[in-house]
Amino acid sequence: MATIITMPAVVADATEAALQDWLVSVGDTITSGQPIAEIETEKATVEMQSEAGGTIGRLLVEPGTSVNVGEPIAVLVEAGEDEASIDRQIASAGGGNGTANAPVPEDTEAPATERESKPVASDGAIVEPEQLNGQTRVFGSPLARKMAKDLGVDLSALLGSGPNGRILRGDVEVAYKQQATQADTPPVSAKSDPAVPPAAGPVEETYTDVPLSGMRKAIARRLTESKTSVPHFYVSVDVEMDALLGLRRQINTDGAASGLKVTVNDLVLKALAGALVDVPEANASWQGNSIRRYSTVDISVAIATGDGLLTPVVRGLESLSMTSLGKVMGDFKERSAAGRIRQQELEGGSFSLTNLGMFGTREFSAILNPPQAGILAVGAAEQRPVVRDGQLAVATVMSCTLSADHRVIDGAVAAQLLAAFKRRIENPLSILL
Repeated sequence: MATIITMPAVVADATEAALQDWLVSVGDTITSGQPIAEIETEKATVEMQSEAGGTIGRLLVEPGTSVNVGEPIAVLVEAGEDEASIDRQIASAGGGNGTANAPVPEDTEAPATERESKPVASDGAIVEPEQLNGQTRVFGSPLARKMAKDLGVDLSALLGSGPNGRILRGDVEVAYKQQATQADTPPVSAKSDPAVPPAAGPVEETYTDVPLSGMRKAIARRLTESKTSVPHFYVSVDVEMDALLGLRRQINTDGAASGLKVTVNDLVLKALAGALVDVPEANASWQGNSIRRYSTVDISVAIATGDGLLTPVVRGLESLSMTSLGKVMGDFKERSAAGRIRQQELEGGSFSLTNLGMFGTREFSAILNPPQAGILAVGAAEQRPVVRDGQLAVATVMSCTLSADHRVIDGAVAAQLLAAFKRRIENPLSILL
């Protein structure tokens, strides 16, 4: 009997998600647990795994379409089943006879034979158009496709700035602004007098309304709830980084032969993990009727991508070696850029770290990610004047600000946590012990 595959609840409180890409085609034989589609959730693009095995009989949803959780998206068939049996199974499930094999919607690109050239990725490689049941479409995010359709931008003419030439919303925005500039530029007249200013006309507002992606909606909703319902307070500390930077150079020099490379952020993560071990009262979260204290340190690390901010969780950080941590973070960064972070890697976490130092930001404060009780915002390490034993000197200093939930963490606990963090940064050998 034909089996209906439905849109899963990939996010706990989500009612819908966008099916970004199919990883299978009609006629493919799949097994239980095999990835069959990429689903764009509020936080990331994740792979959807099939809960059953069989042959793909029909794909019911076009890529880029938002689908309510629980709605049919595909049909698996067994040997001998025909289109009529698929229709009966869809009807019994309460769905229509829609199919991804239906006529191509308005925002689907023209066949490859009608194109004059193929787009080229930033690394110079030719980006092959994606094929789905004989139809060709451009490799772009669902948000980019929707924006292009709303703004009248031809995706087939764009060169994507994302991984493997993927077209992102920023590419569409740039193309739209270029179109608007070209349309608004008046023709140059040979008889015009440059000394005479043009006649004043009605003032036209120049702006672009960018549709909200699911991720941006989630960020707006969660952070608004956090800022309005969680009693934030902030504690800051300046830490001297010279000893830690010296240790990093030594580690990377000694580990060059084996490929070991440690970043400043890796060492900051380990220092924060050690501080949370030193002050376990801060390694906690708000549960409404209780405060949950954790026995391991699982830290969410903010990673910026072209489509939004991701916060994968480094679990058991207090027991990870620097080699293991470097591999974990390298993998997270690579897969975040490619949109391959799994949903379960974004869930949980007892604390957060966000670092804007690479952008030259000296100091900032961050908004909590409930139910976590703390997030440490790290600024740039820069040379500043300091006073030591009454003498003026120069040191490399980094400013850090802790945002804390006052329902969980009192001021004294926050101060103790930052003091422990400062001790470990300024005595970096303690990070490795």
